[in-house]
Amino acid sequence: MTSPTQKSPSYLWSIFKMRCPRCRKGKMFKDANAYRKLSLKHIFDMYDNCPICNQKYDMEPGFWYGTGYVSYALAVAISSSTFVAWWVLIGISADDNRIFYWLISNTIALVVLQPWMMRLSRVIYIRFFVGYDNDYTKHEPKAFE
Repeated sequence: MTSPTQKSPSYLWSIFKMRCPRCRKGKMFKDANAYRKLSLKHIFDMYDNCPICNQKYDMEPGFWYGTGYVSYALAVAISSSTFVAWWVLIGISADDNRIFYWLISNTIALVVLQPWMMRLSRVIYIRFFVGYDNDYTKHEPKAFE
């Protein structure tokens, strides 16, 4: 429970820090850095439940399949923003290969950002189903299945 002087954690802060959607304090992933372990097998090592409020993360079999749509939206947003930035800063022309340089650099950026985007898509996706509870100590976590 938060006291009157203590503010609830910020919504965006909790997304980018990859915190629990219910309490916005507990970590969702065992390793905070998606790039620390070079093996892609450990990129989704998550806690089963939130260490703070005990909210279950994997709510039902196949729950995380919907994150593909969120990841796609993130990739489109990143590609659109890099295209606009490229257009403003460098320019797009049919006379030379600048558009192909953007395509190559955008592809490299998407590949490098992929582990982070995959984790971020999970964090955003679970927020569609689990809302913030200011009094999470008094209420039971939302149960599925």
